[in-house]
Amino acid sequence: MSDIAVLASTAVAIVGIVVLIVRFRVNPVISLVLGSLCLGLMTPLGLGRTIETITKGFGDIMAEVGLLIVFGVLMGAILQEMGAIERLVNRLLQIFGPRRLPYSMSLAIGTLLQSIYLDVLLVISAPLARSAARRIGPLGTPRMAAAMAIGLECGIVLMVPGVGTLALAALLHVPLGAMLLWGLVLIIPTILISVSIMTFLFRRGFWNSATDEVAAVEETKAEVLTTVPAARTAGTAGTADQEPAWPDIAPASGSEAPKGTEVLKGTEVLKGTEVLKGNDGDDFDDTAGGEASGPGLLACFAPLLVALLMIAVGAVSDAVGRENAVLKFIADPVFAMLIGLIGTLIVGRVVMGGKRVETAISNGFRESGQILALTAVGGSLAAVVAAGGLGDILRGYFTAHTFLPLLLVWLVAAALHIAVGSVTISAITAAGILAPVAPALGIDPVLIALAAGTGSLFAVHVTSNTFWLLQSLLGQTTRGTLKTCTTAVSVASVVGILLLLPLSLLF
Repeated sequence: MSDIAVLASTAVAIVGIVVLIVRFRVNPVISLVLGSLCLGLMTPLGLGRTIETITKGFGDIMAEVGLLIVFGVLMGAILQEMGAIERLVNRLLQIFGPRRLPYSMSLAIGTLLQSIYLDVLLVISAPLARSAARRIGPLGTPRMAAAMAIGLECGIVLMVPGVGTLALAALLHVPLGAMLLWGLVLIIPTILISVSIMTFLFRRGFWNSATDEVAAVEETKAEVLTTVPAARTAGTAGTADQEPAWPDIAPASGSEAPKGTEVLKGTEVLKGTEVLKGNDGDDFDDTAGGEASGPGLLACFAPLLVALLMIAVGAVSDAVGRENAVLKFIADPVFAMLIGLIGTLIVGRVVMGGKRVETAISNGFRESGQILALTAVGGSLAAVVAAGGLGDILRGYFTAHTFLPLLLVWLVAAALHIAVGSVTISAITAAGILAPVAPALGIDPVLIALAAGTGSLFAVHVTSNTFWLLQSLLGQTTRGTLKTCTTAVSVASVVGILLLLPLSLLF
């Protein structure tokens, strides 16, 4: 089969996957399986080998990350049920204050809280972010919204145990310890610099509350509706035929969102969680879930931190050449995450009792189903792409030079994300396409994984569920969300690859 035929077959398969997901709203798991099947049939694999390759790719990636995903999601579900996220945000507010909260909260979401399913994490943390935005000042809403978007999306593909990160590591055969360490080195400056850039832009007029915040828009409309009849009755605002001028209003700090968009009002936001005291949201309570007598915040997160530390120790021991059987066993990611899960279970039982822990575990299993399937079929696509011969062709377009291949990896992932609209799917698909090429590039696979991760962040837009959740939960208009989500995460994508290029010189 000619090179042109292989390239054309792969392009048709990828475009077909995108069309199924975006145009016909077919579930991404089904779309990826159908795309893998079509690609196999268009290449010399044939009927028998296509099915065999899809099945093998599915099983191979599940063998590497299946248990890790399950353990991570279950830990996140228990932490969610304990109210640990609310307590963490409140503590960050106490330590760093409102002005620095966008930085600290974005870092916490991007690193520590990635075991929690993204949509759940967003729903839990958004009310806290919105109440804190009132204390930050006129630019509180855009700063908190941008910080949340950056932390959420960067964590998915750059930080263990983010779902996209685990999939990238498995597809590109990157040791999870190395992915954790280098991902941490990259994600921290990426988040801090990106949040700083967005804060600078907002302060220079990039945000207009009159058009970008739902509360301000509704307030302005209400003001016009009440002003016009009064003007016509009193005869002081000109003739009845004159159109009212659209008033200029100041940024709505402390303004209340209209019904349907205000997430926090009163004291109850989530079941059993008191976030606000009083009427203005100025007082935060650190005893989320009403468990004032339970273990401290550090105790809640200690099992997860221990698990990540065990994985990191393994990576460091590999780097310095100090390996032994005991250390290798302890630092194994599956064993480390299992220890973390057991520790979280124990803490959960102390705090909530066995019944609520079992409820959390049931919720965790429901959340992990599609995550596992999506990750696995990404492995199927990668296996078919490799078996179809695309890797041999792409090697001719990549050089052993460090910078150009990483930029091309970033561009491939960015283009896929613009088309598909999902950070996780675009990262997995890009890794599947690039996996066959990785050995010939002369670059450490962790760099390719991180480049694909940063590229998949570019241009989060209206096809993303995160986009619409951020819009509704933080009281933004679509225009405002394009600034705080699409622009902010795209800035993080560019910052990430610009930081990665000089970082690659260390390898």
